[in-house]
Order: sequence, then structure tokens, then C-alpha cells
Amino acid sequence: MSKSTTDFSQLLSALTEKARAMGLNDTEWSKRAGLRKETLSRLRGRTTCDLETLVSLAQVLGARLGLQQAAAFNSRVSVHFPDQVDRDYEEKLVDLCVSGDLSLDRWAEMGPLFFMAGLAIMLASVTGFDRRALLALSEALHPGASEPEVFARWLERSPVRPSRFLPLIDQRRKHAA
Repeated sequence: MSKSTTDFSQLLSALTEKARAMGLNDTEWSKRAGLRKETLSRLRGRTTCDLETLVSLAQVLGARLGLQQAAAFNSRVSVHFPDQVDRDYEEKLVDLCVSGDLSLDRWAEMGPLFFMAGLAIMLASVTGFDRRALLALSEALHPGASEPEVFARWLERSPVRPSRFLPLIDQRRKHAA
């Protein structure tokens, strides 16, 4: 399977997962997107489609399609940590953490796998979060990341400091409530 085929399949799967989370079946989703249900059904067997169709499906879900610089967050690169964590990136990480979204694809797209695994472990220590699910996510992102000595190395090298990051999470959760 070519890279573009894999990317299209993953994109359509991610959109479908979001539609289901919003309680939309294919009939309602396609109707809201201005498409026939058959069009959506046929997409699942295809390797490509026109951009307008994808944009229509994404807009119904409140999602946006965009380009991502491969080197910046390519989680398959052998980099363990992002080059830097500026305020914008930190805000995106906080948003992800408080969203409750524990999908492997979503976490993997946000940064290097080892870094994201450590973030999941750190979040697992916070009351009110699903510890088991976060530890499983961390292991899926980077096998062995939840081992105490591995996480200790993460804490030593991570550009994200728990003493700053966890209060941001707490503050955001309070405002959401």
C-alpha cells in the first residue's frame, strides 16, 4: 500500500471516528456534508478522493484539514523530544490532555512518540484521569515508557516541567467545569 493510500485511509478513519463520537451515522454525516451516503460508502474502498469531498466531511465535524511539516512533528523520526515547546505548542498539548481524547493517532501526531508517551504517564498521575487508559496509551506510543527508570529519564530530559504543566491542566479543567 502506498504512503498516500495509507494517509487517505487513516484520514478517513479519523474522520469516521470523530463522526461516531459525535453520534453521527453515515447517513446523517453524509447528509450534513451535502453528499450522498453512497459516496461516503464508496470512499472507504478507494485510495483517493477530491479535496472538496474531504473538506465537506471534515467541516460537519468541526475539523479542519491542513498540511503539517513532516520534520516538525514526525513521530517516526528518531528524535525523542521536540526541539522546543513554545506557548502555542504547550497550549495544544494542554488542549489534548483535557480533551479526554486518548486515540493513539491523535497523540502520535502531536509530537515525538517518546515525548508523548511520557506526557501520558505524567497525566496518569493526576486525579480524575483514566490512569489505566493513559498508561496503555503510553505503552502503545513507546513500549517500555511506563517503566520507572525510563520515565525518570523522560523527566530529566523533557522540555515540559510537571510543576508548570500540571497546574495548567488543572486550571483548564476548572474553567471547563
